[in-house]
Amino acid sequence: MIEFQNVSKSFGDLQVLNKLNMHVNKGEKIALIGPSGSGKTTILRILMTLETINAGHVFIDSDYLWHQKTAKGIIPASEKHLHHMRSNVGMVFQQFNLFPHLDVMNNIVEPQILVKGKDKVNATVQAQKLLALVGLEEKAQHYPHELSGGQQQRVAIARALALEPKIMLFDEVTSALDPELVDEVLNVLRILAEDTDTTMLTVTHEMNFAREFADRVLFFDKGQIVESGSPEDIFTRPKESRTRGFLKKFIRDIV
Repeated sequence: MIEFQNVSKSFGDLQVLNKLNMHVNKGEKIALIGPSGSGKTTILRILMTLETINAGHVFIDSDYLWHQKTAKGIIPASEKHLHHMRSNVGMVFQQFNLFPHLDVMNNIVEPQILVKGKDKVNATVQAQKLLALVGLEEKAQHYPHELSGGQQQRVAIARALALEPKIMLFDEVTSALDPELVDEVLNVLRILAEDTDTTMLTVTHEMNFAREFADRVLFFDKGQIVESGSPEDIFTRPKESRTRGFLKKFIRDIV
């Protein structure tokens, strides 16, 4: 579903990704872990077409993301191509980014009408299903400022899912929440991981959650995948010293 081939990305003199090669299978749930500045969020932003790449190729469902095929060969992607490709991807950010002037229901309904061209009746039915999924049916008529941070983040997840993306990206979705609200958001992600076949990538510092959520865990450092494996392998018997050093900050029995 996702492939990075020798992808490099720099911000000025700072190289964030260095000839990165990565693949994610259809329906796979991936946790990206590693120190701050290791390139994890940049990967998500590249997939959302929020950041360009300096070198290499990115594919979504076998189609070029930042390039396109023409009779003259491979060329940089047009805005039309990027718009088409980003319709396959949904992202939930650290900040909730809800529309403050719309109630919860319309925060989920309006994007479906504007982006997917749905009629209001079908969009509303979909919104009701998703609010039930995230446990917020009773908040449909509330406005964002009337919700807790955890509730706002759950609405943001429902809004992203309403556009029916092939891929869902979650960028430290609990980092802006008070500690007592973290579990309510992580529980929604656990349900999604169990009940949907959507390909999902999450950047997280919640190691227990990553262990439960992921089919595969990727440990990043300095723009490269240092280690990749099952949660059991990564969290109980990491092979690389950099992985062990990082995980010791979170897990006491790492040797």
